[in-house]
Amino acid sequence: MRLVIVGTGGMANSHAKKFGEIEGVDIVGGVDRNEERLTAFCDEHNIEKRFTSLEDALAWGEFDAVANVTPDAVHHPTTMPLLAAGKHVFCEKPLASNFADADEMATAADQAGLINMVNLSYRDVSALQKAHDLIAAGEIGEIRHFEASYLQSWLTQPAWGHWDKEEKWLWRLSESHGSLGVLGDVGIHILDFAGFAIGAPYQSVSCHLKTFDKAPGNQIGEYKLDANDSFTMMAETASGAVGVVHASRFASGHMNDLHLQIHGTKGGIKVTNTGDLGELFVCSGPNLEKAEWEQVELSPTPNNYRKFAEAVKSGVNGHPTFRHAANLQQVLDLAVESSKAGGRKDIPLSTQLQDA
Repeated sequence: MRLVIVGTGGMANSHAKKFGEIEGVDIVGGVDRNEERLTAFCDEHNIEKRFTSLEDALAWGEFDAVANVTPDAVHHPTTMPLLAAGKHVFCEKPLASNFADADEMATAADQAGLINMVNLSYRDVSALQKAHDLIAAGEIGEIRHFEASYLQSWLTQPAWGHWDKEEKWLWRLSESHGSLGVLGDVGIHILDFAGFAIGAPYQSVSCHLKTFDKAPGNQIGEYKLDANDSFTMMAETASGAVGVVHASRFASGHMNDLHLQIHGTKGGIKVTNTGDLGELFVCSGPNLEKAEWEQVELSPTPNNYRKFAEAVKSGVNGHPTFRHAANLQQVLDLAVESSKAGGRKDIPLSTQLQDA
């Protein structure tokens, strides 16, 4: 697979590293309007071809697939011409800034018969994959209740850098720079984390989004700090399970922690992203009456980068797909509407097209 990386900011380094470890993948080009950033990135990763416009890269055309690592709001306008040119696309999350754009991307990819995947990276957690398998096999019975959280603290500690001085953090705090706030940045991860484990789409949500004052006038330079910093959500799945989901960048004491508990008629499951494989605990069978939890041994699972490369090679699409990410985008859109209206929003299941 001959791969081009579009967008050469911080996350692009992870793509270059992960794809560079896969036999048979050749990273042949980089694209970025910022020539200085593009040159530094391509020099660091020994990438020969450099393009300051997507149009120039498509005119060259000597590649099979693209890793789209542009900012959220740019995913749609960059992915659509790539699909039209017959290129397979591995896109960062969220797929788009709204459901209409995400739906258009998913439909175009499916109609073109191209490999399309979204880097919902916590699918790589072995504990989550095992939890999904156990629940699908009926280990804890019918799902009744769940609670899920994604906690970060980079607004209260500088371990990853100073949020008020670095572009890679400031744009995430600004709606005018394409950010959907913590809801779009990490909320989509925890919604996917819980939904994938449960094995059912969301049916309704009621959400409250909160933006905190962080600077005089809530602005630093060109960045208006108006994107949400924390959210709390009540949700129900199509299978009838109800639960709570929340995320924050103000969760002092938590660097980057995902927690999930799922409770069914025959037991419960706990999942975290702790360690290389995550951690999984199950309370079922003989342990149920004693309310005791047993840790499950885990094995490594392929990451999304490898699954995308294998999908391009085989011609069979992998997961998570554009369609799945579009369905999640609809949940995000309705969460925003719910927060503005102060009430529950039902998700029309007829619009949640099959994740194929």
